Amino acid sequence: MDRDPHVCVMGEDVGHYGGSYKVTKGLADKFGDLRVLDTPICENAFTGMGIGAAMTGLRPVIEGMNMGFLLLAFNQISNNCGMLHYTSGGQFTIPVVIRGPGGVGRQLGAEHSQRLESYFQSIPGIQMVACSTPYNAKGLMKAAIRSENPVILFEHVLLYNLKEKIPDEEYICNLEEAEMVRPGEHITILTYSRMRYHVMQAAKILVNKGYDPEVIDIRSLKPFDLYTIGNSVKKTHRVLIVEECMRTGGIGASLTAAINENFHDYLDAPVMCLSSQDVPTPYAGTLEEWTVVQPAQIVTAVEQLCQ
Repeated sequence: MDRDPHVCVMGEDVGHYGGSYKVTKGLADKFGDLRVLDTPICENAFTGMGIGAAMTGLRPVIEGMNMGFLLLAFNQISNNCGMLHYTSGGQFTIPVVIRGPGGVGRQLGAEHSQRLESYFQSIPGIQMVACSTPYNAKGLMKAAIRSENPVILFEHVLLYNLKEKIPDEEYICNLEEAEMVRPGEHITILTYSRMRYHVMQAAKILVNKGYDPEVIDIRSLKPFDLYTIGNSVKKTHRVLIVEECMRTGGIGASLTAAINENFHDYLDAPVMCLSSQDVPTPYAGTLEEWTVVQPAQIVTAVEQLCQ
């Protein structure tokens, strides 16, 4: 916002309250109420306002207080945000960022535990990225704001407390590039967002058992970085996908299809995908945990694939 006066923020409680998870803390005092705009509780209206502002040359960052609430703005995101560049014959670009917390938290109930990646992935014209560390959260956010395309940035509600030393100098992350988290030889594990940490917990156990897993944080949910993924598949010949998205029609299903279409001849075993169960997320903590992939399940899946 210092660098580009066209960047503005809008959403519920993003102003003097600083956002529900304090992501915009201090911005209203620094940049004023017009560039950090508190909106009514009306996702359809303020998302449409942000898209319209982008058409006129601004670069709005639209916050959904919870990603589940953006279902109320689905028409704006689908029919306007994703398509207007094409349907206007290229007269308009829509340099908008839509971001907010999602995923399964700690007993937030079904409506506040949504994973909307699968809902938005089929919209033409939209890019989707998921951050997982302080470093890539900053790098992906900056890249998304500077992009001429509409970008949906998925943040996870349980990752806001992570701390990491990040460079003082300027950097951005490529919006279409996966991150190699751990090189390995025996199996490729593809994951993103919070599941990265479940996978790394499992990886420690697997190494002690004699396995050498390669862990890739795909980061770009649309489009997939098939170059990085493909090179890994050609090396390990086995793939496990670990996601928090729902099993039916999720990111894992799309990724499985892409791997089978492009790298089938390199596979020594079927692609396996561990996903959340197709149920509303329970409020009870023990039941909530059962619906999401746990490290022990990842260890078991790798042992099966590497037999």
